[in-house]
Amino acid sequence: MNRRRLGRTAIAAAGAAGLVALAALATGGASAATASGTAARPALKLVAGSIDVTLDNSPDYGVDLDLGTHMVAGNAPVEMRATRASYASQVVATQYANGKPVRQLPKGLVTDFSGLGKFLHVTVTDASGKKVLDKDQTVCLNGDGSRTRPDAPATSPYPGDCAANPFTQGAVWGLQTGWSVHTYSGDAGPVQLAVGKYKAVVTVNKAYRDFFKIPASDAAVKLNLTIQKAQSCVRGCFGTKQLKAKSVAPKPNAARPTGKAGVPKGPKPDLRAVPAWGIDVAPGDAGTPDANKDFLQFSATVWNAGPSPLVLDGFRRQGKDLMDAYQYFYDAHGKQVGYQTTGTLEWDGRPGHNHWHFTDFARYSLLNAKQTEVVRSQKEAFCLAATDAIDYTVKNANWHPYNTDLHTACGDHSSLSVREVLDVGNGDTYVQSLPGQSFDITNLANGTYYVQVTANPEHRLYESSTTNNVALRKVIIGGTLHHRTVKVPPVGVINIP
Repeated sequence: MNRRRLGRTAIAAAGAAGLVALAALATGGASAATASGTAARPALKLVAGSIDVTLDNSPDYGVDLDLGTHMVAGNAPVEMRATRASYASQVVATQYANGKPVRQLPKGLVTDFSGLGKFLHVTVTDASGKKVLDKDQTVCLNGDGSRTRPDAPATSPYPGDCAANPFTQGAVWGLQTGWSVHTYSGDAGPVQLAVGKYKAVVTVNKAYRDFFKIPASDAAVKLNLTIQKAQSCVRGCFGTKQLKAKSVAPKPNAARPTGKAGVPKGPKPDLRAVPAWGIDVAPGDAGTPDANKDFLQFSATVWNAGPSPLVLDGFRRQGKDLMDAYQYFYDAHGKQVGYQTTGTLEWDGRPGHNHWHFTDFARYSLLNAKQTEVVRSQKEAFCLAATDAIDYTVKNANWHPYNTDLHTACGDHSSLSVREVLDVGNGDTYVQSLPGQSFDITNLANGTYYVQVTANPEHRLYESSTTNNVALRKVIIGGTLHHRTVKVPPVGVINIP
């Protein structure tokens, strides 16, 4: 998800300077062509779209430090894979070439799954030469990008962003040959710069210059920076936010499958639960019957470790708000080789839903210290969507899942059929914040409890293993009525409530 604020940035005079920069890049700058006819290029090059940049200062917010810089890949893709051996392990980043590991990044450069940490360094000085900003920036190789040379491949195989779940286990970051990536992330947060004129210097930090062998001349740019007061909008603001292109979700089969149903041997999905996260306590909404209650809210993720996608088609029963669900199976080459009936999909017309839910996909329970269930969430039916990248290093992981939100494959009330898919390497996250879905803890004694997330609780779905379908997250509930508290111990090195 792109979280940039609309209307915050204006980059002036980009045309001429940008074309000059990219033209120089396409020919390798001043480098002569090699005997093979391929220009000599660094593995990565820092390029500015324009040397003159204007940014908005919004009151009570600040400035999004989007300086319009890009990293461009040379004569080969730049691919990194970040992995975590377990929740108790630190993240390790490794460079790959032709699908094989080449070498690890030095320890400490990458500490999470947001990208290459401290990749760039930005220094800003005012008109008197005084340094007013000095900070590092993380770069996501999967960010907004495009081809920069006519000889570059037409498409990129790499994921569209570096979005991660707190319990992500593996990520793939890559920059296609001859492609650029915008270095700024909207998640970086604002900086405080007064209206005025500045000089900015953006530099690739030495650890990365050494690792990727980037010459100093290709690792720094100097910019003229103007900070202006943000303009008020009369009829709405239209900024530079780039909308991510969405793939078209695969359509369900035209009719119910025919022939004998069965579950063939071969690849199947493997549904796994991760520990609950985003845990908090909150009172019920004022003015409702729940106003005098306290609730434990949480987010829960179930993901598919593969090696085969979970594919469900639903076909509507005539005149009813119910569909019969069919799970499809595929061989190692992706060819459909069988199907089996597997429950139902039901229409949920409540506000905030208005789509088709597959029943019994997951179950959420609150267990006491003896791990006996004391409260169960009413939420057990879901529209499947690949909302979170959990591990893109597993076999057959789909780096470009089709349905990435609830609008892509969940249908509407007029739908006669739907297809819901949970692709390999991807997870489906739901936030349990509504009464009935969150846990009512009004009358629970203070103490230790466990949030239990169970994937495929009734085993309606066919998968390769059901031994990894349950995850527990310890919580310690305290406080008094309407002043309840919750402490959430870390899971290994992951200290996110």
